[in-house]
Amino acid sequence: MKEQLQIDFDNIVKTSSFSQKDIKQKQNCLNDFIKIGFPSRRQENWKFSDLNQIIKKNIGELSFYNDYSFTNKIDTSVYINGLEHNKIVFINGRIEKIDFSYEKKEKVEIIEGSETIDKSNNFNSLIDLNRAFTNKSYKILVKKDYKLEKPLIIYHTTNNKIESKNINLSLDFQLEKNSSLRLVDLFNDKSEKNFLNIVYNFELNQDAILKNYKVDKVENRNIKYCLNNIEQETNSFSETFILSSGSYFSKNEINCNLKGKHSSAFINGIFSLSEDRHHEIRTTINHLTEKTKSYQLIKSVLNGGSKAVYQGKIFVNSEAQKTDGYQLSKAILLNEASEFNAKPELEIYADDVKCSHGSSSGSLNEESIFYLMSRGLNYQQSRELLINGFLLEVVEKITDSEIKNLIKNMIGIKE
Repeated sequence: MKEQLQIDFDNIVKTSSFSQKDIKQKQNCLNDFIKIGFPSRRQENWKFSDLNQIIKKNIGELSFYNDYSFTNKIDTSVYINGLEHNKIVFINGRIEKIDFSYEKKEKVEIIEGSETIDKSNNFNSLIDLNRAFTNKSYKILVKKDYKLEKPLIIYHTTNNKIESKNINLSLDFQLEKNSSLRLVDLFNDKSEKNFLNIVYNFELNQDAILKNYKVDKVENRNIKYCLNNIEQETNSFSETFILSSGSYFSKNEINCNLKGKHSSAFINGIFSLSEDRHHEIRTTINHLTEKTKSYQLIKSVLNGGSKAVYQGKIFVNSEAQKTDGYQLSKAILLNEASEFNAKPELEIYADDVKCSHGSSSGSLNEESIFYLMSRGLNYQQSRELLINGFLLEVVEKITDSEIKNLIKNMIGIKE
């Protein structure tokens, strides 16, 4: 793989307009990735999801070179109807459209070529891979006191022109004081057997609000890794919702640093898996100063031979008195072949805190099914009603009513 990586990297350099400084930095990142390679079970953070083996088994040899000189036709049928929104469209990893036409032009700035900085405080070879092969990077800057009028939907689409490819993309978001952004990541893959590596960096200044909703529902055989690094200052607020369902393998990782007083982070997620799908959410919330708050709720419904993993860590340093941290995961296993793994962690160095975590898994309550059948529902309807009720609690945590209704419709949840 080492030789193929270098060959593909050299081809990218030949067809790009990178400066010599950029090329040197990218080569260093490539060298760092080559030393470690794809994550495996030898790394604690990947003990439940050996990416190296997953890629070998389901893709085989990856190609890392992508020719971004050719434009792709946008399939507008993937656009969300009935919701006015701004757009960024990725097709096979190439940005084809950036549209903020609903916003005041002087209040949202698109900066090309911004440096993506690893703010996770953890070594991650996939960040090095992303830096080495990302074609273009952008920063979305939301100016002071500006709240976007409409949500931004980022369409991540792939088509059958690619197979056995590694796609790397990154975006930086900076929210200045008292600004806000509603962001929806919508995945729509028509390709098969590719590895998508996506890195976002968020900088939330004082009183800034970020609401990020990630929806991976369309069934496909791709492998995805998505990383959110979030830096939060005083009184800032972040909300992350993840619907993890469609890809063959997916890992969403959230690293959040609560650096300012009264900053808060909320992470809610749903696994809805069947067949042989294997998905993971891993979160690290670092409470670095006093009077910060975090809340995490992850629920799973697993069928067939599917597997879900939730690793959640709350870290509280010695200065972070008055921390309030909560973490809970629950899973329903619909047959014996499905599997749920949870690894909740608390690492606390302050004494005046309120932190808790918990995890549970089990099957549907047969007595509840029997009761619903006695009220006129058949067996399948009773199961669906119980599952909807189980998942509804997570969806109701979404604080944006427009997006909440959109996601309810997408997953067929009825109240």
